[in-house]
Amino acid sequence: MTGELRTAHAEADDSPGLMLWRVTNAWQAAQRATLAPFDLTHVQFVLLASLAWLRADGPVSQRALASHARTDPMMTSQVLRALEGKGLVERHPHPTDARARALTVTARGAALADDANAAVEATDRRFFGVLGDREPLLTGMLRDLARAG
Repeated sequence: MTGELRTAHAEADDSPGLMLWRVTNAWQAAQRATLAPFDLTHVQFVLLASLAWLRADGPVSQRALASHARTDPMMTSQVLRALEGKGLVERHPHPTDARARALTVTARGAALADDANAAVEATDRRFFGVLGDREPLLTGMLRDLARAG
């Protein structure tokens, strides 16, 4: 027992959960600052960029987008309405599913997603650059955790 907590860790910094929390908060703050000039929240960026990524495979349903981005379907719907209001996304009848809508990135949305993605990736390079050649190891471990979750 350390302090008033029952813990297996001699130091708080030995907790992978706490360290992930701290790193996530720092990374999200960096991304928020990066995306502010684009007038996008992080979740708006993720959905817009995901839609731009997926659209090459044909019509994209809201369900497919939420699945790809690993976002809650109801929240996805709300964010898509905001993106549609900004003129970045359009919804049309889906060609093969009468119950679904086909999502389309507008030309303006595609250009914004491309520019924002370049900025986000530059921020990632700065943020994760401290790892040097260990970055692929972290990415692999994060991929394992995402698949297990």
